Amino acid sequence: QVQLVESGGGLAQAGGSLRLSCAASGIYLSINTVAWYRQAPGKQRELVADITRGGTTTYADSVKGRFTISRDDAKNTVYLEMNSLKPEDTADYYCNADISRPYYSGHYAAWGQGTQVTVSS
Repeated sequence: QVQLVESGGGLAQAGGSLRLSCAASGIYLSINTVAWYRQAPGKQRELVADITRGGTTTYADSVKGRFTISRDDAKNTVYLEMNSLKPEDTADYYCNADISRPYYSGHYAAWGQGTQVTVSS
């Protein structure tokens, strides 16, 4: 089983920046698409951005031009660079990855435990 560990959350002022990391460990054949989700209090979890193995990225309209997702497969880590932060970016951020099991025995979704981001106005 793969474990995903997020880090980098914290408190930032509006207009500031934070960089989240999602590090994977465990036994797997490959880490495929990796996504960042967020969930604000009282709201549903929403997709923020994702990145495929080939590096293709997708962003929610609300973060386009401000957030950048990237991956370093040598370090088994995916990053979310968040710039020009707004109070509405305040949420718990979760990493999600599609994992291929060893020996081509299928795939599954893994989730991290989340990291909190708070943006003050």
